[in-house]
Amino acid sequence: MKYYVTTPIYYATAKPHLGSLYSTVLADITARWHVMQGFKTFFLTGTDEHGQKIANAAAKVNLTPKQLLDQSVPAYKHIWQLFEINYSKFIRTTDDYHKEAVQKWLLKLFNEDQIYKSKYEGWYCTPCETFVKDAPKSAENVLCGSCQRETIFVEEDAYFFRLSNYQDKLLNFYKANPDFILPNERYAEVIKFVESGLKDLCISRATVTWGIPFPVDDKQTVYVWADALSNYITAIGYLDPSKTKDFNYWWPADLQIMGKDIVRFHAVYWVAFLMALDLPLPKSLLVHGWIKVGEEKMSKSLGNVVDPEVLYQTYGAEQVRYYLAAHIAINHDSEFSISSLENCINSDLVNGIGNLLNRAIVLATNNNCSNLKIKKLDGNILELKKEFDAILSELIEYWQKYQIHLVVASIKKLIDTANRFFHQAEPWKVAKVDKDKFIDILAATFNTLKVVAHLLWPIMPSKMNELLSVIGVELYQGEKLFDTLKNWEHTFVITKSAPLFEKIIIKPVEEKSMKENAPEKVEMQDLIDITDFTKIKIVVGSILECDNVDKSDKLVIMKADCGEFGVRQILSGVRPFIQPSDLIGKQALFVVNLKPRKVMGFESQGMMLSAAFTDGDKRTLNRLVLLDQIKNGSLVG
Repeated sequence: MKYYVTTPIYYATAKPHLGSLYSTVLADITARWHVMQGFKTFFLTGTDEHGQKIANAAAKVNLTPKQLLDQSVPAYKHIWQLFEINYSKFIRTTDDYHKEAVQKWLLKLFNEDQIYKSKYEGWYCTPCETFVKDAPKSAENVLCGSCQRETIFVEEDAYFFRLSNYQDKLLNFYKANPDFILPNERYAEVIKFVESGLKDLCISRATVTWGIPFPVDDKQTVYVWADALSNYITAIGYLDPSKTKDFNYWWPADLQIMGKDIVRFHAVYWVAFLMALDLPLPKSLLVHGWIKVGEEKMSKSLGNVVDPEVLYQTYGAEQVRYYLAAHIAINHDSEFSISSLENCINSDLVNGIGNLLNRAIVLATNNNCSNLKIKKLDGNILELKKEFDAILSELIEYWQKYQIHLVVASIKKLIDTANRFFHQAEPWKVAKVDKDKFIDILAATFNTLKVVAHLLWPIMPSKMNELLSVIGVELYQGEKLFDTLKNWEHTFVITKSAPLFEKIIIKPVEEKSMKENAPEKVEMQDLIDITDFTKIKIVVGSILECDNVDKSDKLVIMKADCGEFGVRQILSGVRPFIQPSDLIGKQALFVVNLKPRKVMGFESQGMMLSAAFTDGDKRTLNRLVLLDQIKNGSLVG
């Protein structure tokens, strides 16, 4: 079994930022997940090193483009090493083998009359290295559709790829393969773009000298996207006679990861090139949203990029990897904030998995129980295992669609379930009266930790190896992974250790004078009596799914497990205040006996309770937090 995953290749004109780290962490996670299942994997990343943008950047610092690149490329390898990115190959598009292969496939298409010479006239965006569609020469201040910066009008001889010949072929392929572009929102966008009409693609530049020479015309260089996209096949030996076997083994790619701003290049141009070359097509493109800081997309031009190295030094590599996987949703843009990162580390890692591990180890060592194995798999322990097996099946379904944030939400459910079991079983009390039952409770707890550690290993490999070591388990990698996780017959050898994660001390917000900010007394009106209040059914529920409602800047739609009151679909106007990914897997309070009502075409079957606070013109809204895990459906009041 093989698995080939790629990242986009990154412009090497500046240090990597959080957005490029996110794409690369996603690729590393998916590669490690397949390693655990016994796949032979190949993980490709690298740098895009040609084009006018790089030539301009080099000229500003009085260096040749290659000199600039040789200074900047090591920064990517350095950051990837810090964040435990275990790539198989790092390609640079200035590598000789890559340049030779690009020239070979372009010559092949030229000889087949799929490339022809003509004249290009149109608007061109240098930062994005893309042409603007259908803007007339007489237009003024034409902006790039991707970055909204001004473009320049270009008139020059050029070579064109007959992209228009592939419009119907592309549409037929998309419709026959609805899971080719994930998530589905991006799939619809690509189909709409192709249906609007495809023109032949300019595939060379006469005015750009820093690029691969065009094979039939030394006055032209290869259009940078034709050069860059080819890296996915040249890196594994395409058109290299000595590597034909390697290429045939690894291609096609199983997964190609990218941000939503470059989906068109991959889903349209790249696929058409492969069709023209009569090569198999990638199995899936995973297109993620942008990471935003405040209301803005993170970008170098806006000056709001987050430096991964600073995050590494402050919080640690694996804590940041976990946060990116858990809180940055694949389906939509997600906001990054330091407070969100710190709260995630404390709640999920320190108080969640770290606290459970520490409590269980302390109990085991204090009661001289270093070797633990379940003797009776019955009662509440059997129920715990059934819950784990069910959530594991759910998690596998999310993996099939590469919904990594939902995978982590399922893992958090496992951790919450294990903590609830441990709290309700009260092993510290049982130890005094029934040693066998005490051992069963602890062994069951360590089984849950074994499962969680394996599932989190692709995200936090070093920390999870450390966890497995202190409970006497070796990381399993092979085809029987899921059978191993469902087998609770392991004997655990416990070793006392330091805490797995360190709590982040969150700096308090500077408090204002209580006198200056004393709230005005609010006169209560419309008082109700206790009989009115008892009519309202408020229950505890767990949020299973949550996403933004299209065409609304306020609403999210969620599925909440309310125990005996069922799974409810609930709409809530918290979008300006709370990210959907921050709600998934959390418990909240819900009113379940409200009359259902339609909101923007969806039926809302209840209400999530929140706490609101207004300070001047600023309004804050927060989910009501439950300190302990409580059974879904429990009545409040």
